[in-house]
Amino acid sequence: MITLELRGKSEPGSDWLGIGGAIALLSLWSITLLAGLQWTDWEWGGLLVAVWARTFLHTGLFVIGHDAMHRSLCPRYPWWNNFIGQIAVGLYACLPFGDCCRKHWAHHRHPGRKDDPDFHPGRTAHPLGWYLRFLRTYLTLAQLWRLGLQWGVLLALSCGLSLYSPVNLWWFWILPFFLSSVQLFIFGTYLPHHPQAQSHANGHHATSSYYPLLWSFLSCYHFGYHWEHHEYPQVPWYRLPLLVKSNRRFRFL
Repeated sequence: MITLELRGKSEPGSDWLGIGGAIALLSLWSITLLAGLQWTDWEWGGLLVAVWARTFLHTGLFVIGHDAMHRSLCPRYPWWNNFIGQIAVGLYACLPFGDCCRKHWAHHRHPGRKDDPDFHPGRTAHPLGWYLRFLRTYLTLAQLWRLGLQWGVLLALSCGLSLYSPVNLWWFWILPFFLSSVQLFIFGTYLPHHPQAQSHANGHHATSSYYPLLWSFLSCYHFGYHWEHHEYPQVPWYRLPLLVKSNRRFRFL
């Protein structure tokens, strides 16, 4: 049984809201993947919008898993919380849920310090070097092998059964995966925890990017409200704007 640290209590009804949101996002992710594999309209405008949508939904998989790591996805039903979390991070990058929990809570216990798996030493850490270290931390050789096997099977099916074009697999699954990892790194690690940007006055070594509500959602599911997340880790992603609204002047756009 995975033991997680929590602060505070979950909001009434958050279990069903979390489960419903997870089911909706997993359904959208699956439907858009199937539609993308059958994609035939190669006009650049439509293709770029479709790839962005797939990237955003793929990031959403990790967000679901992230809430599950904090037991804020389904607080009263730990088995369902962990089960849905495993599905989400498994689809995201063949990640083991237990390992993700351990690493993520190490990040919360030791933010910006040497025991933080997301930490990059040096005040002038280059974003590319930090990103590659970020990938190495979470994508082990075993996960890379499983990802390669997964994509290899799908590629074999596309070539052997002619169910879809191999190019579609690249555009609508592989590329969104890499773009999603960049999105999560920039808004969930680099901007909030960069030593030159963060406020060292708070124990979380984190700062928030106070984008207006819509842009905060589109940038990375409100991960930019990062100090609030560290201060109230039991609050799911969709409630973070409420914390910001109570302390700041708030704008939608």
